[in-house]
Amino acid sequence: MIATQTRTPLKRARPALLLLLLSSFVGLSSMRVMAAPAGEQFDSTNLWNASIGGYQTYRIPGIVATKRGVIIAYTSARRTLELGDWSNIDIVMRRSIDGGRTWEPSRRIAGDSHGTTDNPVAIVDHQTGTIHFLFQKNYARCYYMQSKDDGRTFSEPVDITAVFEKFHPEYNWNVIAPGVGHAIQLRSGRLLVPVWLANGASEGPIVRAHRPSAVATIYSDDHGKTWKRGDILSIDSPETPNPSESMAVELADGTVMMNIRNESTLHRRLVSISPDGISHWSKPKFDDQLFEPVCAASILRYSTHPPDDRNRILFSNPDSEGIPGVGAHQFHARQVLTIRMSYDEGQTWPVKKLIDPGVTGYSDLAVAPDKTIYCIYEAGANRGHETDNSHITVARFNLAWLMSQPETAPK
Repeated sequence: MIATQTRTPLKRARPALLLLLLSSFVGLSSMRVMAAPAGEQFDSTNLWNASIGGYQTYRIPGIVATKRGVIIAYTSARRTLELGDWSNIDIVMRRSIDGGRTWEPSRRIAGDSHGTTDNPVAIVDHQTGTIHFLFQKNYARCYYMQSKDDGRTFSEPVDITAVFEKFHPEYNWNVIAPGVGHAIQLRSGRLLVPVWLANGASEGPIVRAHRPSAVATIYSDDHGKTWKRGDILSIDSPETPNPSESMAVELADGTVMMNIRNESTLHRRLVSISPDGISHWSKPKFDDQLFEPVCAASILRYSTHPPDDRNRILFSNPDSEGIPGVGAHQFHARQVLTIRMSYDEGQTWPVKKLIDPGVTGYSDLAVAPDKTIYCIYEAGANRGHETDNSHITVARFNLAWLMSQPETAPK
């Protein structure tokens, strides 16, 4: 694949003419920069662009920062568009060893361009430094691999579908997938991965419906050697229709909060709490402060007190409330990517900042050891379709920018 990358210093925006010349020179990427006051930092880079590198579009991005500060971005690369989520899909990644200033060329790490290899999920093991990585194949098998060198190389994938088979007596799925985005390691060392299951009717010889659906977790207590299933925590019902792509965060008291995509006409994110991330989940309830356009979202701990000065949790998704809905299943427009911050473990979200006012979709968050925040997201409407994105973009910013006012997008 042709490498595309742009670089902008964080502390000072370049003159507009120089930006235009640079964008013309690289040809395949675009750059958006905010002229920030002293102390504030923001820039963004398009890492993947539709129809570049032999793929028609790129979707379902994720990002993690390793223990040594290497930034790893990954996404699904669709060779074709005709079958949507069931297209011929590979998983590609790019690495940055200088804090997101420059990026290595894109390379394929899973898939053979035949069938659906999708739903990439990475977990940083802060005890060993290993990067654990899961994905699904044709929504029927789940695989696990790992990297011990910050994503330079990966082990051969191992089929771990057997752990999903253990859900069958309780939920007769015909579609499985991990994630999306990143998964987490608890302070206990447990690797915890949200997963979703569906038992929808076939829509053709290949495609199977992704709804009705349910949400659960799988986990490893031995650094990825073996995997076990947790409890199913949310299942399709009139009150909570079609829960699916979810993300977990460990709270300051050691409990785990799951933040869940769903298709309720209330258009609010679902939340459930567990003492260990695998059992005794509370009855899912809607968070009135978090709008749900029916789209994947990201949640991530930024800091914990102690040792940090205070508790902070970040959340990102398209906050498109008030924009007319599109499509079936009560979808709202995927626009207005917004990041929020909570100081009280997700009870309230008083800090809100707009990252991108345009067409935006799935997003994922990472925090580097130096506390720089990264938000990777689907951007732009390829061929005029909001779910066929033009770019995978990564925004890079600091806490000072997030806290600054007013709550407007960078220009």
